[in-house]
Amino acid sequence: RLYIANDEVPDMNVDPKRCPQNHGCPAIRVCPVNAISQEGYGLPVINPDVCINCGKCVTFCPMKAIA
Repeated sequence: RLYIANDEVPDMNVDPKRCPQNHGCPAIRVCPVNAISQEGYGLPVINPDVCINCGKCVTFCPMKAIA
């Protein structure tokens, strides 16, 4: 899990400037709780209510668009 100094868990976000949105998001396959969704080739969306902030999507995204 990723934590910041005051122990709050930050929400994961997808940077639209880094994500090319021209393919299926490969990070969807590695999310253990299915928190990432994508409509067609649109910008992937991370559901903060489901995300456990394990960081797998961050390390798996080839464009480093998830933080």
